[in-house]
Amino acid sequence: MVEHERFESFLESLPDCLPKHLVDLELENIKEGIPIIRKGGERLIRFMLELKKPVNILEVGTATGFSALFMLEFVCEKAKITTIERMEERVVKAEDNFKKYDKNGQITLIKGDAQDVLSELVANGNEYDFIFMDAAKGQYINFFENIKKLLSHGGILVTDNMLQEGRLLDSRYTVVRRERTIHQRMREYVNVLATDKELETMFLETGDGMAVSVKKLIRMED
Repeated sequence: MVEHERFESFLESLPDCLPKHLVDLELENIKEGIPIIRKGGERLIRFMLELKKPVNILEVGTATGFSALFMLEFVCEKAKITTIERMEERVVKAEDNFKKYDKNGQITLIKGDAQDVLSELVANGNEYDFIFMDAAKGQYINFFENIKKLLSHGGILVTDNMLQEGRLLDSRYTVVRRERTIHQRMREYVNVLATDKELETMFLETGDGMAVSVKKLIRMED
């Protein structure tokens, strides 16, 4: 993990040419202790957006809106971003940030519990060609089936915070008792991503660990 930390520090030192409002928002979140994507994660998401050029994007876990506004910088004008957040104080802050910086109204914030919102989106027949999962880590496994239904064939799912600051690699018995449930659920989520026949998944060490999953295209019979 030492080499990983050195690499992350190196990424932090590289210029990223973000617009001033994102730099300011990033610093504000760090100062207030609100978790946001790390530099390595930013670079991966930016690369994936440039590669995929998605039109319909879903984010699970808005926080104060930094990551949605970050993604907005690297998509086309017709792209739409739907983002979900349940914590009222973060919703208020995110709405304020979107009002200031989402000039074309491309971001839609849905307030509510992600499990309920995802079920509604599935029931309404929604599909997304890019999904960014950055919510409560212990809930990833519970969100998975709905997320998979919402992901279009050929679509990309990026999951953040896979390593839990390195704790995911530890034995369950070395993890403090209060964190064992989330540790177990994250292990389950990793196994599900690795073995699901509809997905092809790569696990990356960048940031706090990220998984990139592609929903396989349906093969047409000859």
